[in-house]
Amino acid sequence: MALNPVLGKLVSKRVVLASASPRRQEILTNVGLRFEVVPSWFKETLEKSSFAAPYEYAVETAKQKALEVANRMHVKHLRTPDIVIGADTIVSVDEQILEKPVDKQDAYRMLSRLSGKEHSVFTGVAIIHCSSKGNQLETEITDFYEETKVKFSDLSEELLWEYIHSGEPMDKAGGYGIQALGGMLVEYVHGDFLNVVGFPLNHFCKKLAELYYPPPKHTVQHIKHDSIPSVDTFENLSDGESESSNFTEHKGANKLDSSRMCPSRPVYNCENSSSVRTGFTVPLENQNGASESAAKLPSKILDLMDGFKASKALFVASKLKMFDYLKTKGPLKAVDVANEVGTSVCGTERLLDACVALGLLEKTSQGYSNTDSANTYLTSDGEYSLHGYIIHSNDHLWPLFTNLESAVREGSRQNHRAFGRKAEDLFKDYYHSQEVKQRFMAAMHSIAHLTARDVATAFDLSQFKSTCDLGGCTGALAHELIQIYPNMKVTVFDLPEVIANISYFQPSEQCAAPVTFVSGDFFKDNLPEADLYILSRVLHDWPDEKIHVLLSKISAVCKPGSALLVAEIVLDEQKTHPARAVLQSLSMTEGKQRSGSEYKQLLEKYGFTDVQIKITGTLLDAVLCFKKNLSP
Repeated sequence: MALNPVLGKLVSKRVVLASASPRRQEILTNVGLRFEVVPSWFKETLEKSSFAAPYEYAVETAKQKALEVANRMHVKHLRTPDIVIGADTIVSVDEQILEKPVDKQDAYRMLSRLSGKEHSVFTGVAIIHCSSKGNQLETEITDFYEETKVKFSDLSEELLWEYIHSGEPMDKAGGYGIQALGGMLVEYVHGDFLNVVGFPLNHFCKKLAELYYPPPKHTVQHIKHDSIPSVDTFENLSDGESESSNFTEHKGANKLDSSRMCPSRPVYNCENSSSVRTGFTVPLENQNGASESAAKLPSKILDLMDGFKASKALFVASKLKMFDYLKTKGPLKAVDVANEVGTSVCGTERLLDACVALGLLEKTSQGYSNTDSANTYLTSDGEYSLHGYIIHSNDHLWPLFTNLESAVREGSRQNHRAFGRKAEDLFKDYYHSQEVKQRFMAAMHSIAHLTARDVATAFDLSQFKSTCDLGGCTGALAHELIQIYPNMKVTVFDLPEVIANISYFQPSEQCAAPVTFVSGDFFKDNLPEADLYILSRVLHDWPDEKIHVLLSKISAVCKPGSALLVAEIVLDEQKTHPARAVLQSLSMTEGKQRSGSEYKQLLEKYGFTDVQIKITGTLLDAVLCFKKNLSP
């Protein structure tokens, strides 16, 4: 691969990417670069008018991002990186710089300016080599930029707003992502496509080759490329040196910050420092002293083999509330954490080190402390805490999957083997044991709160005046809806045992339009009247006969023009992606996961038309359909 000549130089170095962008992480991971992710805290407030050209602004921003991370790691984390990579991507049209839109109107303004025009995408990149002399950080900076020309088609108002309502423009420079839905806006690209995605890989590889393998002057070949400046070739370089790896990288660190948890791949990815686990070719010397490549071991399979260990480490650390203690009292030594949670010092230290290796914790001479991701998602009071669902996964899903072989052989749920009781008896426990009931509701609340904005903004729902969230549990989605659509009246309809225990999960701030909670069984009782009904994470759980009852009732109460919003993971047509949904189906519930065409066929069967499907790329996709109007 293109980066091979310099891998031997980087394998023993602490390489840091100063960016939370999942697109940059994926591009660099795909070529075998091992790195940890430390998102920069640099505020992008440089005065654009002070730069003679747009690319100068991008380069300076990339440089400041990387320098901020280098300094923070040196001073605060007490671990000086060897290399920090910073990048900043901007869009320029008519000499004006467009960054990320602040809201939907700003996205509309940007995309309207790009409609029918050619514009430039610039990515500035800074490569900072760091060293520590005494207590001082010393840096050597190399920077460059890449320009790619992109031409948009003439965009209709309908297409513009449909794309904006998808939510995709909001974290993209210029308000679009070419690698996803935004690709439908693009007429042509001249130059490096990956530069538009967010990182100019080709130019980066050549720049590294220049830094580590400066060729003798008489052997330099200059090649002119359309999309990058003239640089020296490096295709014939070979690395006669073999440098061993003596550090543990955290390639998956802080990934939760960037993607709102991409469902198609593991959230945490742990690799040890041995060369056979890296997933790329490491030069070895044969008996004749010549350099040759070792056999490439299947890193993905090895990761899957070890995946259960990482999951259990996360579950146990969460159950012991280690992340909570570290948030309020950290940094702490292993002995201090052990005293707090009542565990052995030896076992605690090993678990904490495992969490460091997984990118969940940071370790310095002062002790262990949470990463930003851990504070946000793993503490019980985090803004988007997944603590409840993690405990549910440990106590309920883990035992089920321990009996997966029996489940596959028998084709049935294994509650009797996992818990010694039938499925229906176990379900009743959720509503007879107060502790188990609240634990189950906490699990459902954590996922609903995390996915609420994605579901609420998948489509423009402003036309609906009243909404009923069937099985809405704690009202996490309902509260999000009234924040986005303040004129909407939202009702949550759920079992009496659920409604009686919702007070613990209500937001502390008072909403202008409070949510109404109504108790009932949506299979048996009359449904509240509404313009829009919502089924979020409901349909995949139930067998066909139950779904027939539920959809028949909704269809009967819907007036012509009313709608149904379904929030589920939508499978591709081969029903093999995303992996998260396919793996979820192995719990062998009576229900099933469905593809887009299957949801369309199912909903049309009950009188719903104009079925629209939005693949959000996050935890839940959305399907919106309308009750057909009566024939005149």
